[in-house]
Parts: sequence; C-alpha cells; structure tokens
Amino acid sequence: MRVILATDGTSESNAAVEMVGNPRLADGDEVTIITVIDMAVPMAFDAYAGYLPNTQEIEKIARENAEAVLAETSRVVEESLSETSVNVRTEILIGSPESRIVEKAEDMGADLIVVGSHGYNRWERLLLGSVSDSVVHHAPCSVLVVRSEETKD
Repeated sequence: MRVILATDGTSESNAAVEMVGNPRLADGDEVTIITVIDMAVPMAFDAYAGYLPNTQEIEKIARENAEAVLAETSRVVEESLSETSVNVRTEILIGSPESRIVEKAEDMGADLIVVGSHGYNRWERLLLGSVSDSVVHHAPCSVLVVRSEETKD
C-alpha cells in the first residue's frame, strides 16, 4: 500500500498523523509525508510606496518551516510504525495544496491519501476554500479526511 500523508503542522493535520497507522500498514508499505508551500498567497503591500517584498526570503522561511513540520511529523510516524518495516519518506512541494497533493498521488500511484480537516462551516468553506474537499473530489484514490477533537464540536 502506498499512502500519502499531507500535513501543514496544524492540530488538524496532527489528528491525521495519529490516524496514519490505522489502515494496518505492513512491511514494505510506503508512507510519503508531504507538505505544500503555497507561494500564491496574496500579500498585503503598497506597490505605490516603492516596497516590494523579497520573495526569496519569504520562500526561504516557508521552506525552513516546512522542513521543521516534516521532521517532527516523520519522527511521530516512524515512532508509531516502529513495529513494522514501513518505508517513510518526506517531500516539500511548491504550489497550490489542492492540486499538488492530487498530482503527487497520481505520480506515485498512491492507494490512500490521509489529510486533516479544519472543520469549516459552509460559509468558511465558501470564503476560504477547503483543501480536503478538493482532494476528495479530484484524487485518483481513496481519501481519509480526519477531524481533530477541536473541529468535531
């Protein structure tokens, strides 16, 4: 079985991390932990004031944060799967989280995507969008959407 665990380091993603061992992974299975850096996030700056943000510095900080998230997530997953010989990898992707998660699943022939849910109500989903909702509707494989205790209320 090939599993993708998509994380952004939030408590919602951490709930998905805890769930990753539940499908009874066996020796030789693969878990690829990914995080996506979305550089298309609109930035508030005044172009007329002559200030343009240094996108290289922003990307560097985003990459450092992503590496920290992946290192911690990998540690937790490897610890929870220590009884098996599951191959755990990590990867940082750049772009739209919705499309990059689906593309990665297609590229590696994933059997399952595990992703956390922020538990947005319908208005929040309309305004903010929902990565998990988009992944469910476009993924080439099964998707397990995990809600944290905080979003179950």
